[in-house]
Amino acid sequence: MGRYTGPKTKISRRYGVQIFGPSKSLERKNYPPGMHGPKGSRRKQSDYAIALGEKQKLRYQYGLLERQFRRIFQNALRKRGVTGETLLQLLETRLDNVIYRLGLANTRNAARQLVSHRHVQVNGRNVNVASFNVKAGDEIAINDKPKSRQLALRNLELTQIVPVPDWLTVDRDALKGKVAHIPSREEMQPIVNEQLIVELYSR
Repeated sequence: MGRYTGPKTKISRRYGVQIFGPSKSLERKNYPPGMHGPKGSRRKQSDYAIALGEKQKLRYQYGLLERQFRRIFQNALRKRGVTGETLLQLLETRLDNVIYRLGLANTRNAARQLVSHRHVQVNGRNVNVASFNVKAGDEIAINDKPKSRQLALRNLELTQIVPVPDWLTVDRDALKGKVAHIPSREEMQPIVNEQLIVELYSR
């Protein structure tokens, strides 16, 4: 499956937010990359450019290509409720993201690798599809193979201080967690204005 493998610090600096997790680069250089330095560009961004930037931030955050992101948006359109919040929920409840939120992986890429290499179970069944959407009540666990548990324990050491969101519960000793409920917008704390993304795709 294709995914972004380019420079991450440059992307975070371009949009001014920590898209790929905590980074000191934004503290040292809190301006966009490029030859113009801190002064940057004086051009005012159009509404389209701002909306496009919001979409790109969300895409990079969850590690999706454009075709994958558009397919998730189309799914959000078909569901009841506010399209923007539904889009965020579909992204947040992806299995790779849930593994990352539980602290069983220190990055979403590492979480995706855990899933694709069959180290993860949902409700006792092996699932190797990173885009699998979990539901309220689902139990996510690392399988009993020694290699799987070794990988997860190594990741846990890197994520000990990372708080687990309220919509998830985790048992670090048993290397498993549970989806208490589908998160609300407040619980997801998005780094974007998702309504601009909805308007962008509605043009």
